[in-house]
Amino acid sequence: MTNRKYLTEYVSAFTHSLVNQGVKNVVISPGSRSTPLAYACMKEEGLAVYRQIDERSAAYFALGMAKASGEPVMLLCTSGTAAANYFPAIVEAFYARVPLIVVTADRPHELREVGAPQAINQIDLFGSHVKWSVDLPMPEPENRLDFLVRHLHRSVKNAVSEPRGPVHLNVPFREPLVLDFEQQYDSTGEITHLKGESRLSSSVEQFLMETVKAEKGLLIVGEMTEKMPDEFWSFIRKLNWPVLADPLSNVRSNLDENCKDLIIDSYDAILKSEVFKEVMVPDVVIRIGPQPVSKPLTLYLAAVKPKTFAVFDESPMMRDAQSVVTHHIQASTDGLWELPIGTKASNSYTEKWAAASELFWELAEVHCNEKLDEGVLAKVLFDELDSCDLIVSSSMPIRDTDTYFKSTSRDIMIYANRGANGIDGVVSTAFGVQAAKKRPAYLFIGDLSFLHDMNGLIASKMQETDLTIVVMNNDGGGIFSYLPQSQEERYFEDLFGTPTGLKFEDAARMYDADYAAVESKEQFVEALRTKKQKAVKIIEVFTDRETNVRVHRELWNRLIEELGGQ
Repeated sequence: MTNRKYLTEYVSAFTHSLVNQGVKNVVISPGSRSTPLAYACMKEEGLAVYRQIDERSAAYFALGMAKASGEPVMLLCTSGTAAANYFPAIVEAFYARVPLIVVTADRPHELREVGAPQAINQIDLFGSHVKWSVDLPMPEPENRLDFLVRHLHRSVKNAVSEPRGPVHLNVPFREPLVLDFEQQYDSTGEITHLKGESRLSSSVEQFLMETVKAEKGLLIVGEMTEKMPDEFWSFIRKLNWPVLADPLSNVRSNLDENCKDLIIDSYDAILKSEVFKEVMVPDVVIRIGPQPVSKPLTLYLAAVKPKTFAVFDESPMMRDAQSVVTHHIQASTDGLWELPIGTKASNSYTEKWAAASELFWELAEVHCNEKLDEGVLAKVLFDELDSCDLIVSSSMPIRDTDTYFKSTSRDIMIYANRGANGIDGVVSTAFGVQAAKKRPAYLFIGDLSFLHDMNGLIASKMQETDLTIVVMNNDGGGIFSYLPQSQEERYFEDLFGTPTGLKFEDAARMYDADYAAVESKEQFVEALRTKKQKAVKIIEVFTDRETNVRVHRELWNRLIEELGGQ
């Protein structure tokens, strides 16, 4: 067999084995050394190919796809610094537990560490930020294909096993890099993976049955990337505890109206009240999903240290940054919804949480009618959405989502990169989510975050998309104005405010996107309701940082005052 024929067989086995293990999508960045695998991906009928020129954006695009689809996505790039540009997204994927199959092409062994171009040390390039890493053998006749197939099987199962995350396959190729396109591949040596389903053990079920008897209990729901099943809504109706729903829990939307009074969506604002926190100490807390966005909630739980704080986490790497968890239940939450509990009577603890939440929204409605700042405009955006996906940037957008996204039965799924909480790659993540879900998507982002990944807009030229980008432009880092360093005027603007004076109309023109500039609620509503003419629409909302801080605090202070009077 010639080297060309064996190379063809090798890369065909590579892509076919990944597809056989459930990989459906690949994101490719152009490059020479990855040519054989790029060709094989294009030939593979079971793979949908997405292209992104910039590797950093490509990795975040794949991250968004994998997060929204719940399926592993393959990334492919050439050798050298191209692979290094994957790093930020891989860090996010590792901490957010998102499955990626990261494939980096490499120079053959004789060209490593000898000054060859586009050759860096790629072995274990991503260190401890991938679950598994392997430097695969060269595609040569003496290296058996069944060895390759088993490593590919292992890579996918590593990526999708709890805790889910990225794996790295480094693949060296020797020139020539061209395939035999007429050659057919006969699959061999494939592996069938069988996974046993586990239920809650009798001891765990007994513990939970005792735990849920508590009247003063809280159910906290962190990030969930899928809609909750009907069994969840049935369970919380019977449990009758307050459900503190993170904005990324996707419990605040697709709401079962029969559970409306149980969903506490304003706890971030409520827990700014010291009076409320002192009288509303829970005996029991059950948390599913990762730790929520809200800092007031984090501080509250760390202060009260509930006697029983149980966390469901299918991974042994249980998340507990405050060291307050008392019970780690390493199991799926399906067993929780199936607990044979009877419907509990109403109690004052739940009623007080519901009354506080209702009070917040009464104040918020008046506030939003009278005031104008980023939070008020965020609520305008949320109230206009339906049958779509919302991708939210870190910094102020995710916090305004926490404050102003009110529970609704409308079909809105919310996604964000909260593994490492960075502001980079958010534009590309949004394109990836939209590509996975195939329905309209909205990106809610600040001006600095948008600048960080503006080149991600090139995705709209590579494949079909339907994305509306709402940029809150307060000319700098708005979130720092809420932090203690904002009280020290010296160097604040230079180090934290970082004004750029940039506007994005020219960027919209460059990428052939619709564009609207707005400064009022009325203009914003009109821009949101005006039908999009192009694949991407950019709505730039101009705000003022000082006004944002003042108006946000007016609402919080009013709520604190009202709660103190109860």
